[in-house]
Formats: sequence, C-alpha cells, structure tokens
Amino acid sequence: MPHTANRSMDLATWGLLVLLGFIWGGSFFFGRIAVQHVPPMTLVLFRVALAAIALHIAFGRMPGFYQTLTSRWRALMIMGLINNAIPFTLIFIGQTQIGAGLASILNATTPVWAVLVAQVLTTDEKITAAKLIGCGLGLAGMILLIGPSALGLADSPLWAMLAAIGAAISYGFAATFGKRFKGVPPRITATGQLTASSVIMLPLAVLVDQPWTLPVPSLEVIAAILALALVSTAFAYILFFRILSVAGATSASLVTLLVPPAAIVLGILFLGETLSLTEALGLGLIALGLLSLDNRLGIRGRR
Repeated sequence: MPHTANRSMDLATWGLLVLLGFIWGGSFFFGRIAVQHVPPMTLVLFRVALAAIALHIAFGRMPGFYQTLTSRWRALMIMGLINNAIPFTLIFIGQTQIGAGLASILNATTPVWAVLVAQVLTTDEKITAAKLIGCGLGLAGMILLIGPSALGLADSPLWAMLAAIGAAISYGFAATFGKRFKGVPPRITATGQLTASSVIMLPLAVLVDQPWTLPVPSLEVIAAILALALVSTAFAYILFFRILSVAGATSASLVTLLVPPAAIVLGILFLGETLSLTEALGLGLIALGLLSLDNRLGIRGRR
C-alpha cells in the first residue's frame, strides 16, 4: 500500500537529525583539510572503504546480515553510486577550490532536488503549495550564491560551485531511491552501499590518481581521513537510514538545514574561512525554503 513518506517527526527523531547535522557538518571540515593533500577520488576511496570495513567488523556477525546484503546487491550498487561515489567525488573536487562553509550551503539544496525528483518518480510525494514555495526559495538562494561566479565577479570558480550542486542533485535521487530499503535494518543498508561504493571507487582511484605514487600524508591529514570515514560516514549513515525509515525521504533530507551552521563554525574557527553577506543571504533563503518544505512555516496545501 502507498505510504506517506514525509511524516511528522517526534522529538527523538529530531534529536537524531540534529546529531546527524553536526556530524555531516564536520565532514565538510575534515574533507577540506584532507583534499588539500589527497586527490579527490583517492580520498573518496579511503572514506568509503574504511567506513565499510568498520561496519563489517561491527555488524558482520549478526544473523542474516550477509544473506540480506547479497540478495539486494543490485539496489545497493545503485545506492552506493548515487549516495556515495558520485556526490562524495563532486564535493571533494569542489572543495579543492571552495571552503567548507560554502560547500555545505550549496549542499543544503538537497531537499529541493529530493522534492523535484520525488515529484517525477513517485506517486506518494507530490507537490504542494508549501513544497512549491520551498523549492522556489531554495533555488533562489542557490542562484544568489552562484550568480556572482557565473558573471566572473566572485573569487570562487563557477565549476567548483556547480560540482557541489551536482552532488546535491545526486543526493536528491538517492533520497527517493532509498525508500526501497524500507524495512531493511539501517546497519545493513549503510554497510551495503559503502561496500558497493568502495568497489566502484577502487578502479577509478587506481587509474586516475595512482595512489601508490602519492607522498605519505601528515598525521593531521590521516586524522581527518579517519574522522571522515568512521564518524562522518560509517556512524552517520546508520543514523541517516534510521531517520529515512521512520520519517521519509523529504524529512530525512532536512538534515542539510543543520549541516551548514556546523561546517561554517568549524571553518571559521579552524580554517580561517569567512562568511560573506551574499553567502549569508543565500543560506537564509535556502533555510526558509527547507522550513517551507517541512511545512514549519504553517503553509497549507491541498493534494
């Protein structure tokens, strides 16, 4: 039977969402540190492979674990591609030129793309007045951010910002595709997609980056990679799929509303980044859009 995928969240689910927001905010901070010394594809491989190994160690002995993984390997390969391999690579490519704060703000458009994708590909998450307004505000904030770069008036190159937006679009597809894992324990979904993305990224990193030729990174970079893999990926995806299973695709993607503040604060405190007025205004419009998507502004719509 059809189910409403954007359900109201209770206090416990909101607590998980806030925690996940701060953890994923840290991923932009750790990624900005590591990508200055490790090429993007190799960094993605380290991130997903280490996270996958950690989850296999933690959950591999549970009854039926590998039977479920093997029975769903095709869907997990797709999820690993659109929820890990593609967006992680695009974000790290973008972060070679843009800071953690700006990358996280552009990534915050994910719920907008999730709504637009769900409108086309699903029957249970159709557009409402609130979602239409939310999409408009979110897209306006995105245009405000990339506009100066498109006109050659900003320091951040346009291609780097478009890479971050491309990652958000990929996440939007993943949010809708991830609904087919309803009823599957989150630890299995997280482990499966990270294992699949490791398989995808291994040949790409070997062919493009030839990681064996790279210098050994510093302890600071190694620590950032480990935090990125174990905290901001392995643990974070368990939380994400848990929220997705109880609250739906659009509500789960609201985590991106909480990611930019964490990433911005970390970037300002430790990386010497600044937040421009344009970026602050863009973030404000996107935040209003996300609140509208979750109907927190009291906008009522009819099916």
